[in-house]
Amino acid sequence: MLGSLNGTGVPLARIQASDGNSSLELSSQLPVFAINPWDVVLCISGTIIACENAIVVAIIFYTPTLRTPMFVLIGSLATADLLAGVGLILNFVFQYVIQSETISLITVGFLVASFTASVSSLLAITVDRYLSLYNALTYYSEKTVLCIHMMLIVTWGVSLCLGLLPVLGWNCLDDYSSCSIVKPLTKSNLTLLSASFFLVFIIMLHLYIKICKIVCRHAHQIALQQHFLTASHYVATKKGVSTLAIIIGTFGASWLPFAIYCVVGDLNYPSVYTYATLLPATYNSMINPIIYAYRNQEIQRAMWVLFCGCFQSKVSFRSRSPSDV
Repeated sequence: MLGSLNGTGVPLARIQASDGNSSLELSSQLPVFAINPWDVVLCISGTIIACENAIVVAIIFYTPTLRTPMFVLIGSLATADLLAGVGLILNFVFQYVIQSETISLITVGFLVASFTASVSSLLAITVDRYLSLYNALTYYSEKTVLCIHMMLIVTWGVSLCLGLLPVLGWNCLDDYSSCSIVKPLTKSNLTLLSASFFLVFIIMLHLYIKICKIVCRHAHQIALQQHFLTASHYVATKKGVSTLAIIIGTFGASWLPFAIYCVVGDLNYPSVYTYATLLPATYNSMINPIIYAYRNQEIQRAMWVLFCGCFQSKVSFRSRSPSDV
């Protein structure tokens, strides 16, 4: 997928050879597999993403106390980001070691499925946070567990279907004019993915605005019951609103540039534009474990238990609401 971001699908050395005598002389001295620095950066990003999220997956998998719906969703997000990181690494390896159209289709499908699952898991976490506040009295019930399981099934089912589309024939290998800025995805395929992202972003923004209103209303009601508005009330409310702003702001700043460019970009545009918008999108998978996992006290304790043994294995974990994550 990313190996064809030069906009033409032509090897770098061949492009240089067409620029003039000096470029031709330079290209004759280059190795056959000239490595694009952008691909190296993406591979390094994928390695960091895979390592970060592998730790989160291991912690949740090996800690029985972290099996609540909230942590199951965080585990789903970490798994999706882990696969996305592995996909970026495999894309680099297969692009410069094993060049094959079949492998290219499998790689792009793997990346599409992984990043789709990551974005969908973020939406599921947002819905879970909203339910934990809107239906606080009935949140810890079997109905909530069933709802979480259904969201996970839909999340990974839709992600798998979108990932299989290029492999099943929705690609531009036989029609170069239909290629998008990310070969071998077609323009219509990439437009569908962008439209899906915009829909998810709008839903998340709407839900986080509702969450913000609920948090502020609850904090105000508690303050009124105490017959005065304390300084801690304002601090807590401001902190909660700031956290929500950071979450939705980080998500939007990471993915919106690439999603917009997927709609307005053209195959003939310089590939640097695609790389410059795609790279921040991968950073979202790098930031997710910090926002949703490593800031959580239970995961921090489990991390010490798993890697350092600083706590006894029978240490008790305090159950928290998803809104506290």
